[in-house]
This record gives sequence, structure tokens and C-alpha cells, in this order.
Amino acid sequence: MAKKHNNIFTRISQRLRDDNEKGSRQALLEELFNDFNRNRYEIYKINFFRGIFFGFGSLLGGTMLIVLLVWVLNLTGQLVPSVAGFIDQILNVMQNSRR
Repeated sequence: MAKKHNNIFTRISQRLRDDNEKGSRQALLEELFNDFNRNRYEIYKINFFRGIFFGFGSLLGGTMLIVLLVWVLNLTGQLVPSVAGFIDQILNVMQNSRR
């Protein structure tokens, strides 16, 4: 029984040490960040442009993925006639819904 309690206390103390080390590393990183970036306006400006470029990249990547999917479906439709009829129906429904 004493061995079991000792094992629990050992695990708890190890976890506390690990958490303290993790917290001190995080505090050190925050201090370094604040030392290198003293001007908040610069940080906001950098984050703003970073967000714009992230959004633009996501839009471009999504568009390319959709184009690739449509291209593969087009190839599949030409190779397998039964799939071609199904894809043709989908395209007709999409075109009719626009009108």
C-alpha cells in the first residue's frame, strides 16, 4: 500500500515539474517575442497581411481542388458511359437552377 502511494506521489511530482518547465519555457518565449516586437501596430499590421494571404491561399487552393475534381469527373465520364449520364444530369440540374 505504501508503495502505491509513493508511486502516485512520484507521478504527481514529476507532472508538476514538467508543467513548471513548460510554463517557464512559455514565459521565456513570450519575453523574447515582446523584446523583438515592441510596437503593437507592427504586430497588428503583420497579422492582418498574414490573414489576408492565408485567406487568398485557401481560396486559390480550394479553387484548384474543385477544378481538379471536375477534370477527373470529366475524364471518368468519357471513360465510363454510365457515369457520363449521371454527370450530365447533375450538370443540367445545375445549369437549370441558375436560370
